[in-house]
Amino acid sequence: MTSAIQRAELQSQIRKIANDVRGSLDGWDFKQYVLGALFYRFISENFSDYIEGGDESFKYAEFRDDIITKEIKDDSIKTKGYFIYPSQLFTNVAKNANTNESLNTDLATIFSSIESSANGYPSEQDIKGLFADFDTTSNRLGNTVKDKNSRLAAVIKGVEGLDFGKFEDNHIDLLGDAYEYLISNYAANARKSGGEFFTPQSVSKLIAKLAIHKQATINKIYDPAAGSGSLLLQAKKQFDEHIIEDGFYGQEINHTTYNLARMNMFLHNINYDKFNIALGNTLLEPCFDDEKPFDAIVSNPPYSINWIGSDNPILINDERFAPAGVLAPKSKADFAFVLHCLSYLSSKGRAAIVCFPGIFYRGGAEQKIRKYLIDNNFIETVISLAPNLFYGTSIAVNIMVLSKHKSDTKTQFIDASGEEFYKKATNNNILTEEHIEEILRIFDIKEDIDHVSKSVDNDKIAEENYNLSVSSYVEAKDTREVIDINVLNAEIKTTVSKIDMLRAEIDKIISEIEVE
Repeated sequence: MTSAIQRAELQSQIRKIANDVRGSLDGWDFKQYVLGALFYRFISENFSDYIEGGDESFKYAEFRDDIITKEIKDDSIKTKGYFIYPSQLFTNVAKNANTNESLNTDLATIFSSIESSANGYPSEQDIKGLFADFDTTSNRLGNTVKDKNSRLAAVIKGVEGLDFGKFEDNHIDLLGDAYEYLISNYAANARKSGGEFFTPQSVSKLIAKLAIHKQATINKIYDPAAGSGSLLLQAKKQFDEHIIEDGFYGQEINHTTYNLARMNMFLHNINYDKFNIALGNTLLEPCFDDEKPFDAIVSNPPYSINWIGSDNPILINDERFAPAGVLAPKSKADFAFVLHCLSYLSSKGRAAIVCFPGIFYRGGAEQKIRKYLIDNNFIETVISLAPNLFYGTSIAVNIMVLSKHKSDTKTQFIDASGEEFYKKATNNNILTEEHIEEILRIFDIKEDIDHVSKSVDNDKIAEENYNLSVSSYVEAKDTREVIDINVLNAEIKTTVSKIDMLRAEIDKIISEIEVE
């Protein structure tokens, strides 16, 4: 099954579920329950596979709970990070979902049991609160138990109907794609986080490949604004052949997407001991000071959000921001994230960061930060992407690639916004595999290509007041129609002649009329 078919099947099933339950659930709540059910199904199947160990002669779902020994449970939690009894598996709950009069409370008990199974084990913090957004007893599901059970059953049975084989073998990011579709079609008008700029899979792939380009091994991968974890997952998906020594790290401020990122790690068979996703404000409460430096950093931080900035006098002395001598503007935290990434980057690694175009040419504090980055030779490449790649904005965003091991004092600019670098689609433009590989090829060779790429001496950039807009250095192709002046003059001469003939005919007719 191709990725396009899988994605279409997923969206079709979500629409089917929506037809059954959307009448009483707003888009945001509907999103939470669908994602929670997807995750519940996955960890159930994943845990069953672990217990069965590839032996098709028995099915864990058919076991009785009372035959599970303390030793089996203990070993399982140490390995997987959690435990699920046979009766608690998604498949067994789904069988009787439509007729179970205590479905809502049974699910609440099951989720509590899964989370609490990790108590006292190293995985406790990775498991805790995973089902917090899947509140099966909430009045948002209905005022009566019957209503709650009916809508929960519709979600469970709908998710049961998905047929993707093994989750980890899917061509799509199941939770990420579901999240994007749910946000765009059901939660976009919700007051919470509708309209957030979810990173498309193709852009995530490009960012991951840029960050790990030509690194034979990396110590660990980090995303300071992890969201659903899609950028980290793309790194895993694209670079399984690399030795990732210490795993995947991320920090996320939004509780919902923090849970989603942790779910996604499990969904893609990244075990609890190979990832560390933290909840908190990256700029004010960074969680991984003791883990830096990182050989690969990937990020799509929130565009131009407010932060405390200069209102907190301590921040100017923060080791992340102090070298630049100035803080990012209070109304535009973009460069605060960039400086954070730079501080966490190792001497051999790269950071690939999605950036709002305005930060590359505005004056004030942002210009001073650009000066610091250029004067210290930290920017390897600035890439301008095509417009309308992201859901929620048509802006043609940029990617900034940071490096601490450049062999020259030039900065590369790539204009990848032309039609040869994207595929037009109904809702959003798309980067195909061919487009991604071409951008990476240009990034690698560092050669000047007319209308596409140019490497510029940092001294020249300084003369341009540290303007880093791609359009300032890469001349746009003139797409205007070429006009042959000789042909045009001939056409004008012919037209004038025809007009003269027409006027003569009109004058003749008028004369004849006057004679009569």
